[in-house]
This record gives sequence, C-alpha cells and structure tokens, in this order.
Amino acid sequence: MASEVVVYWRPGCPFCWRLRRALRRRRLPTREVNIWTDPEAAAVVRSIADGNETVPTVVVGDIAMVNPTPGQVIDAVRSRAPELLDRVAASARRRTIFRGQSR
Repeated sequence: MASEVVVYWRPGCPFCWRLRRALRRRRLPTREVNIWTDPEAAAVVRSIADGNETVPTVVVGDIAMVNPTPGQVIDAVRSRAPELLDRVAASARRRTIFRGQSR
C-alpha cells in the first residue's frame, strides 16, 4: 500500500495550481515536489511522461498519472492508499465536533 500522494509540479503551471488547490480543498495529504528545483524529481516525471516534463504528474503507490483530474487522484488513493482518506474523514469529524462545542 502507498503511504503518500506525490504531486510533481512547476511554478507557473495553471494545471498544477488547479489540481493542488482541489486536493488541498479535499484536505488530502500530499507531498508536492517542484521539478524545477529537484533534478531527481524531473527525471521521475520524464520516466513517467515519455521523456517529457509534463506536469502535474501524480504518483500514488504504483499508479502514475499525467495531468489527472482530482477525481482520478481520489480514485487512485481509494485503491492504493485508503488510509489517507480515513485520515481526511477523521479530521473532518474532529472539525465538526469542535465546531459543535463552540456553539
């Protein structure tokens, strides 16, 4: 099982920005790697994207996706790292309980 979602991105990429924002809104824990500052990460992306530095590229366990939708990432997490979604759900429950106590 995968224990993390790795999002490879680069500055100025609107597709990266949209995907990263969508995953943050879902409170999905990710590790974001800028391929312009990490040559090894750029090499990983090239190995996935047929020699191109196409981003966003996302890796969840043994699933690698180039320019995925947020839904595709969530589906991959469901199949390869469901414990991450459990953490998201637990966090949401804690926020709901906390909000309920303050009223």
